[in-house]
Amino acid sequence: MSTTTYAQHLAQLQTQLESALARTGFDALLIASGIEKYAFLDDRPYLFQPNPHFKHWLPLTQHPNSWLLLRPGHQPRVVYYQPDDYWHVPPSAPTGEWVQHVELIVISRAEDAAAHLQVPGRLAIIGEADAALESVVPNNPQDLIHLLHYQRAFKTAYELEQMRAASRRAAPAHLAARDAFLAGGSEAEIHRAYLIAAGHTDRDLPYGNIVALNEHCAVLHYQYQDTQRPAQSRSFLIDAGAQVNGYASDITRTWSAGGAGSAEFDALLAAMESAQLALVDEVRAGVDYRDIHLSTHRRIAAILQDQGLVRMSVEAQLAERVTSIFFPHGIGHLLGLQVHDAGGFMADETGAVSPKPEGHPYLRLTRPLAAGMVVTIEPGLYFIPTLLRQLRASASASSVDWAKVERLSRFGGIRIEDDVVCRAEGPAENLTRDAFASLS
Repeated sequence: MSTTTYAQHLAQLQTQLESALARTGFDALLIASGIEKYAFLDDRPYLFQPNPHFKHWLPLTQHPNSWLLLRPGHQPRVVYYQPDDYWHVPPSAPTGEWVQHVELIVISRAEDAAAHLQVPGRLAIIGEADAALESVVPNNPQDLIHLLHYQRAFKTAYELEQMRAASRRAAPAHLAARDAFLAGGSEAEIHRAYLIAAGHTDRDLPYGNIVALNEHCAVLHYQYQDTQRPAQSRSFLIDAGAQVNGYASDITRTWSAGGAGSAEFDALLAAMESAQLALVDEVRAGVDYRDIHLSTHRRIAAILQDQGLVRMSVEAQLAERVTSIFFPHGIGHLLGLQVHDAGGFMADETGAVSPKPEGHPYLRLTRPLAAGMVVTIEPGLYFIPTLLRQLRASASASSVDWAKVERLSRFGGIRIEDDVVCRAEGPAENLTRDAFASLS
């Protein structure tokens, strides 16, 4: 962590916060890190997920029952929970660059935090209801949260450092997963290879890895990992990231095993790779992200036509929504403290919604791009049985080469995803491709 960029990051957050408090009539902001939650009728905890507003200020991701007090003209006050616990490993003593920039109070009992959060004035308190203390109850004022979420789309230099590091952590893990696939590994074995190379456990991941072989590549959010090796490994899709100081990377790659019968899939994969790079080049300041999504459908239509899958013009495919059968999700989303970062639909700081294009319900970002935004670009082309049945029942069915669709369905589908920083001028910074390039 760079001391300079972290200090600048805090200073920028403080300036933004003071403006937001003044505009919304609050005197101070309290942020709960959150609490550990337990399964219903059980004593087994879920993985702890910190309040993203908390880790926006502090690189602390495994610290339940901690609090942050923010006031104009004051250093951030961190109430740091460190229990005397022999059942579990408690948080270590506070260390790191962040310590010198805050007023630090260490407590050993969660309820002791309340005494350090009592300040005069009107308080905004951001957190889940179950984080409440006797005298400190989250009120989550939406006008203030809208201001904070809108600004969070624009990353500071410190945040970009963490996200570059998260990409560099994920890239070698993706290559380890590819090698495990080519060696004939099961989904579970590939997943384990990824974790080892990333230096992560499952609890460290920013989201659950999607590790899919063959037909499973057609399931957009495939959630299982078969322990049995398939009789034949034809294709492999992995959607997996890494996390550094609370910031995520989100990378997807699709691989072919090659060999007999894969020529058609390999040609489709090469076409998607070219389209994905062209879409990354559309990430420019001032571009409406919705236009990139619509451009993706035009490119998918051209691929379907060029590869002989659909005998229809690009315009006809778009009019009949044929491309939505093969590409049913959005082109991407904001990325940062959360994998699907907040503020993607905001037209302005008031929380007004910028609508999705008609007929495209799954797009997660509808804002114009601006310098400092980090977005994903993740076109896909899939052979999803339930959607293909809809196409067979439509007027466009006669224009589809169903024999080729059937052959390619054995490979499931393709998705390629990069994390991209919009710059003030010129082409975007591709965090993902840079991270892979650094390994060569």
